[in-house]
Amino acid sequence: MGQPLAERLRPRTLDDYIGQKHLVGQGAVLRKMIDAGRISSFILWGPPGVGKTTLAQIIAHKLDTPFYTLSAVTSGVKDVREVIEKAQNSRFFSQASPILFIDEIHRFSKSQQDSLLGAVEKGVVTLIGATTENPSFEVIRPLLSRCQLYVLKSLEKDDLLELLQRAITTDEQLKERHVELKETDALLRYSGGDARKLLNILELVVEADADKEVVITDEKVVERLQQNPLAYDKDGEMHYDIISAFIKSIRGSDPDGALYWLARMIEGGEDPAFIARRLLISAAEDIGLANPNALLLANAAFEAVMKIGWPEGRIPLAEVTVYLATSPKSNSAYLGIGSALETVRATGNCPVPLHLRNAPTKLMKQLGYGKDYKYAHDYKNHFVEQQFLPDEVKQYRFWHPQENAAEAKLKERMQMLWGDRFRD
Repeated sequence: MGQPLAERLRPRTLDDYIGQKHLVGQGAVLRKMIDAGRISSFILWGPPGVGKTTLAQIIAHKLDTPFYTLSAVTSGVKDVREVIEKAQNSRFFSQASPILFIDEIHRFSKSQQDSLLGAVEKGVVTLIGATTENPSFEVIRPLLSRCQLYVLKSLEKDDLLELLQRAITTDEQLKERHVELKETDALLRYSGGDARKLLNILELVVEADADKEVVITDEKVVERLQQNPLAYDKDGEMHYDIISAFIKSIRGSDPDGALYWLARMIEGGEDPAFIARRLLISAAEDIGLANPNALLLANAAFEAVMKIGWPEGRIPLAEVTVYLATSPKSNSAYLGIGSALETVRATGNCPVPLHLRNAPTKLMKQLGYGKDYKYAHDYKNHFVEQQFLPDEVKQYRFWHPQENAAEAKLKERMQMLWGDRFRD
């Protein structure tokens, strides 16, 4: 059986690589390192099918250095040590360190990640890790601190259209079928920004067409996928749509809808840790200060699922799903940090007011560090009015309480302490 279309079209050079211009476009950070011929260890974080593995292979080819690959799903500590030993034996003094590419590094256990530390630190290997999950949760801190982190984005519409055109004009097998892209909306919608998925769908539709010349229409794509919806993706084509529907059902206070989408994910074999993490995010982002207990319950459910696994883990996930869906909602903290970040980016590094600065040395005290700071606990209600923002932004308001019982109490307290500052 021949190679799948996605493999046949895998780029071999950066010039053929589609997307991720913020990393590999002319003058971009990763492109500069690659062109210079020396790279440091890094982790590529992004959704499936955006070019993580391809990028690692291109780098190894460009640097002309040995390239070893491990899958976190099938490799153990023994495999890691064997590869490191091979890397030590294959390196020449003038040559860049061999590259060790680890796909799905988030699935590596702590002991497996620990076994990499020494080799990465000493430069025996240059580690390139690929992950679809947040490395902050899944990669141990010592290893993460030794790696740069680069975030890859889902491919945009123009990137996907470019890829489709390349497929039908350069792939020998597709050229024989004379493929015409009459409509592309369904192809793009089902791909979800995933290049591999897009090419798999295209190949699936072309192979199902008995005509010598193939005309791609939205109707034809939808019809083919409904007949064989999982043929092109072991995790199901609606992975990101379903998690989106799940979170939006919680945000919309519909426990029935939320439970339905939770059941769809469970039946589809979704990683329970992925579901639990999204519940944590929802508890902070969508429920927030309207019910701070939501975050505690979501965290407890996450820990419970990690301890008990499937199938019993569905129960705490269902419990917190219903709790979040039926809780009052607030995104005031989410909006507040967003507003603060925008201000920081716009105003730069404003100096910390002298009275708020730490003064551990005599010189700092002489310079006025910490002078006139008022210790709140020395005052009535453990509060005294003073300035906590830099002069440049002292009039800004970032947090605005929303209309729910919990935040009404917080607003009342802020007005008692600060007066007009918190009267919207």
